[in-house]
Amino acid sequence: MIQSILVKILLTPFSLLYGLAISMRDFFYRRGLLKSIEFNVPLISVGNLSVGGAGKTPHIEYLIRLLQNYLGVATLSRGYMRKTKGYLEVHSRMTAEQAGDEPLQFKRKYPEIMVTVSESRTFAIPQIMMARPETQVVLLDDAFQHRSIKAGMNILLTQFYEPFTRDYLLPSGRLREWRSAYERADIIIVSKCPMEVTEEEKATLIREIKPLSHQQLYFSYYDYAQPYYILNTNYVTNLQPDWDVLLISAIAGTDYLVSYLEEKVNSVRVLEYEDHHFFTNSEVAHLKAVFDNMESEKKLILTTEKDAMRLELHRPFLVENRMPIFALPVEVKFHFNQGEAFDQNIKDYLLNFKV
Repeated sequence: MIQSILVKILLTPFSLLYGLAISMRDFFYRRGLLKSIEFNVPLISVGNLSVGGAGKTPHIEYLIRLLQNYLGVATLSRGYMRKTKGYLEVHSRMTAEQAGDEPLQFKRKYPEIMVTVSESRTFAIPQIMMARPETQVVLLDDAFQHRSIKAGMNILLTQFYEPFTRDYLLPSGRLREWRSAYERADIIIVSKCPMEVTEEEKATLIREIKPLSHQQLYFSYYDYAQPYYILNTNYVTNLQPDWDVLLISAIAGTDYLVSYLEEKVNSVRVLEYEDHHFFTNSEVAHLKAVFDNMESEKKLILTTEKDAMRLELHRPFLVENRMPIFALPVEVKFHFNQGEAFDQNIKDYLLNFKV
């Protein structure tokens, strides 16, 4: 604890320099020296102030499920850690190396929508509209801090146990912008809430975040479904209380997932890597060795759907060694019966959108 505080103190000057650069950029946007481009299609941005881990992917999937039966939906991501460059429309047969793990996950789960990746959002949106003129809404993944585009609706995520109000600028903290940047949001979602949230806890966070008059504040949590075999999604199972689980994860923050698993199974052992990490041959071999050495008659390897996209690159090894790796699907749900109000919030924006 003391060591962590000392590190933050030592890094504070660098955070102030970083904050100065962010403040200058914001000043230029406010003065019109830098301009945000607007498009004649509804843009919904889902992002956060902190680096990773707030649950952007499950919340984008929530929006896809909400809208795909009524509108032409497209998603636009950066395609972080992919090994391709430029604008790319994602197809189901691509790999995580080509498309990025999250965009590939979107396309595999929702094949009817258009999924795209590009480093430049201003370049990509015209490309989307030329390729699919019937597109009626574009969901922007992790675009809150990218102000070159003006989204019609900004959704800001912040974690229940780690809200932006208690964080600091990089590198002493995890914030990519000053806390005051939350004022640009139209909707704020407190994500990764525990299964039970009291009215007192809700009121405390509302007082801490201090949503502005134009902002709506919601509380969401994860609802996990049946795990499925990553090489055959039709093969599903149920978690059992006498199972021992080996969890391999390369996402930003596994505490929420581990807490859930510890209530469902006998034991959980974690092999944890950096977010978006591409597993090497030796790491997958190590996974097998650790699993083989687990002294249990009932054991299973679990991973996240995002990690499954990257583990799939080792398909021949996984098949040859009959490794029982299952992905754990997750869906966003809302506390306090807020789901209907959130859905209506999104629909109202789309119905009132004017070119």
